[in-house]
Amino acid sequence: MKCDVLTLFPDVLTAYLNESILKRAREKSLLEVKLYNIRDFTTDPHRKVDDYPYGGGAGMVFKPEPIFRTMDFLKEDGEPRRVVLLSPQGIKFNQSLAEAYSKESRRFVFICGRYEGIDERVKTLVDEEVSIGDYVLTGGELAALVIIDAVTRLIPGALGDERSVVDESFSWGLLDYPHYTRPAEFRGMKAPGVLLSGNHEEIRLWRRREALRRTLKM
Repeated sequence: MKCDVLTLFPDVLTAYLNESILKRAREKSLLEVKLYNIRDFTTDPHRKVDDYPYGGGAGMVFKPEPIFRTMDFLKEDGEPRRVVLLSPQGIKFNQSLAEAYSKESRRFVFICGRYEGIDERVKTLVDEEVSIGDYVLTGGELAALVIIDAVTRLIPGALGDERSVVDESFSWGLLDYPHYTRPAEFRGMKAPGVLLSGNHEEIRLWRRREALRRTLKM
């Protein structure tokens, strides 16, 4: 997965990208992320990226100029890109979309919004708007990390054990089954005997039943 992230706060993403699975995926060249500070593409002395909304109202609106300039800069290399605006008005990100993204050959661009919203004209640059849920965040940085993390896990070689991708919650359209590890008994709570039996078929069936039970309870 290759992606560019347009943001006002690159350090927010850097910390997470330098840990755990994403760090290892980058070291293996399975994931490439370039961060672009949108303020670097302003032209005024104050590096202003927002302004008051036309028509009045609360909050500030992200100006179009610095985002357009950033995109102009990215387009200079001629590489095909799929541009995603992270927005509460977007289509809902889910496991199916993560799988589709993991097969995408184009480079991704994730535009992280801030303030009350983004000038509507920015959407002329965008292939799609994507939301990670029906709630309001301070900015799109967390949404970008959610998408990058979910997609990276689906890239062959990114996880230490490829069985993890198949077994993970939502891969079969179900919630995850319960997990247990040593000790077999802790403060009077015992791990299910079937998991200690060594019977792989019985374990598989138990996990399937538990995943179905959890899913039906939701």
